[in-house]
Formats: sequence, structure tokens, C-alpha cells
Amino acid sequence: MAQQSSSSSRRWIGGVAAAAVLVAAFFVVRSEFHSAVPVHVATVQFEDIRSTVSTNGKVEPVQDFQAPAPLPGVVSKLFVQVGDKVKVGQELVQMDDSGQRNRIAAAEAALVSSQQSLSNMQHGGAQEELLTQGNDLRAAQATQQQANASLTALEALQAKGAASANEVASARQRKQDADTHVAEVQARKAGRYSSSDMATQQAQVAQQRESLIAAQADLSAVDIRAPFAGTVYSVPVSEHDFVQSGEALLNVADLSKLQVRAYFDEPEIGKLSVGQPVKIVWDARPNETWHGHIEIAPTTIITYGTRNVGECVITVDDANGDLLPNTNVTVTVTTLQKNHVLSIPREALHTDGASNYVYRIVNGRLHKTAVQIDVVTLTLVEITGGLNDGDNVALGATTEAELSDGLEVKAEQ
Repeated sequence: MAQQSSSSSRRWIGGVAAAAVLVAAFFVVRSEFHSAVPVHVATVQFEDIRSTVSTNGKVEPVQDFQAPAPLPGVVSKLFVQVGDKVKVGQELVQMDDSGQRNRIAAAEAALVSSQQSLSNMQHGGAQEELLTQGNDLRAAQATQQQANASLTALEALQAKGAASANEVASARQRKQDADTHVAEVQARKAGRYSSSDMATQQAQVAQQRESLIAAQADLSAVDIRAPFAGTVYSVPVSEHDFVQSGEALLNVADLSKLQVRAYFDEPEIGKLSVGQPVKIVWDARPNETWHGHIEIAPTTIITYGTRNVGECVITVDDANGDLLPNTNVTVTVTTLQKNHVLSIPREALHTDGASNYVYRIVNGRLHKTAVQIDVVTLTLVEITGGLNDGDNVALGATTEAELSDGLEVKAEQ
């Protein structure tokens, strides 16, 4: 009997313990079911809202001088190096000018020869030719005088019966031949060169003169000087290098006047307009920032690699010589700026069709509240109605729980 009593007692104790466990589990589950959902909370407050778009760009000098080699030749002297500041007219590079001086000498000689030939033609020929022509004319005229005298004498003798008619006729023919010869020599002297011959020679003189001017210009071009004050930012050649005509010798730019040429993707073009502020950063100097504004907004769509983009020109407002041409930079355009407007984090906003709402926290519970909004950026939303400064709104639960109207919540950082 004692054993049966002890067994019954143990069963009773076990039953009580099990019931206690069940009751405890019930209250734990009940407590868990009714516990507040932890959520992240944001306070509605006044903030500055800024909308931006970014892309890459390339720095360009507004005023750039690229000195090309005027002719094929050797770099004789470099007077500057990268980083030097130069004045207007300062000598930068000198090319070997021996070839140009030889060209000038040859051109001068050719011009003198052409001018002398033209002068000779205008005077009927060279000095030797004129002497020969004079001698020929004097000889012909002497023969003419002798023929005239002979004819006169024979005609007088014929009148006295001392000369025959045949002798007079022969004398008259010699006179005619002498007259003809004199006329031919005079005509040859006066009309040796035609008008077309004169025009051809005059054109040759003009051509030789132009050749001389060109050679003199080439000689002047081998001494390259700065057309404006600026900074030397590129010298791709060295002294004694041989360069081809047109090859770049150096670059000078006014580094206080720079612009950035940037390409924005097509969806962003509509946000851009002239005058919008721009922030410029360069990876080579990560701790520095430059500022500018849009000078020329995109006016058309072009293909740039695999992208459809709009070209934008940005003026750098605070260039002071430390931002270099041809560098790749990142530009960020502020397309919209609104200061001190009521705002919430974007993750607090919910949308249902055309309606917008948030979950406002009042006395530990969520209240679904319709709101009116204006500007929406990647991080902030401008609130124009439905909330007040200092209101708290739920961003989202820290668990997998869904937010709903009336839900009991507790704020968590």
C-alpha cells in the first residue's frame, strides 16, 4: 500500500509540473504574440534637399596654344619645360634654320635672275644682244647708204650716156635689198619679245617673289614664341629630336581659364540647364574640389561608344593652375536645390497608386497617414502636407514583421 501511495504521489507531482510548463509556455507565447514590433524611426524635420547627376568629363583649356613643327627638321633649342609660366612673345622653341636660310638664298637668287630677264626683255634683250643688234643695224645702214650712193651715181652717168640701163636697174635692186634688210633688222630689234612672252616673264617674277616671301616666313616660323601669357603643360619632344611637319612641340594654356567637356546619359539630359552649379573632383587630388557651372547645355543626342549621350560644356569658376588640361575628372551637377524644407527619409514613404502615405508613430502604435510630397531624391522626400516638424515615422521593422495601421511598435536605433 505504501508503494502504491508513493507512486500516486509521483504521478501527481509530474502532472503538476507538466501543467506548470504548459502554463508557462502559454504565457510566453501570449507575451510574444502581444509584444511590440521593433522598428527604425525617423523624425520629420527641416532639411536642405539637393538633387544631383554625375558623370565623367575631360578638362580642356579655353585658350590653348599647341606649337606645331612648321617644317620637317631638328629641334635646335628648347627654352622652357613643363610648369614654366611664360609671357606674351617669349621664345619657346627654336628649330634648326640652316635649311630655311638656304631656301632664302636660293629664292633671292632666282628672283634677281627673273627680274633681270624681265628687264632685258623690256629693253629688247641682254647687253650682249643689244650690242650685236646695234652692230647689225649699223652694218645694214652702211650697206643701205652705199647702195643709195651707187644708184645716184649711176643714174647721173646714165643721163650722160655713160651708164647702161641694166647697170642702173642692178643698182636700184641693191638699194631695195639694202632697204629691206635695214627694215628687218629694225623690226627684229623692236619686236623681239611678244606680249605673251612679257606676261609669262612677269608671272615668273611674281612667283619667285612669293617663293622668297614664303621662305622668309618659314625662317620666322622656326623661332616659336608664346602668343599669350600662360603655363607650359606639355613638352613631348627633346632637343635634337627630328620632327615631322605639324608634329606637336609643346602646349601652352592659360590655366586660370578652363572648361570641362562632359557627356550625360540621355535620361539625365532633361534635368540640365545653363547656369546650374557643378562640383568637380580629380582622383589625383582627392582632397581638393573645384567648382563651376554649365556653360553650354546639351542640345542634341550623339552616340558616344555604346551610350546615347548629350555633350555639356562646364566652365571651371575657381581654376587657379592646379587643375591640368586633358585630365579626367568627375563632375556632379546640382539640378535642384531646396533649402529648409520639411522632409523624411525616402524609405519612410509608401505609395499606393497615386496616393502616398507614411506610418506615423503615436503612443507606441502606427497610424497610416496620407502625405503630400514634392521633391523626391535618392535619400529624401519633401513633405508639403500631412506631417509636422518633430513627428516620428517608421522606416521599417527590424524583424520580418509587416508594418500595418495600429501595429504596436517600439523604436530602435
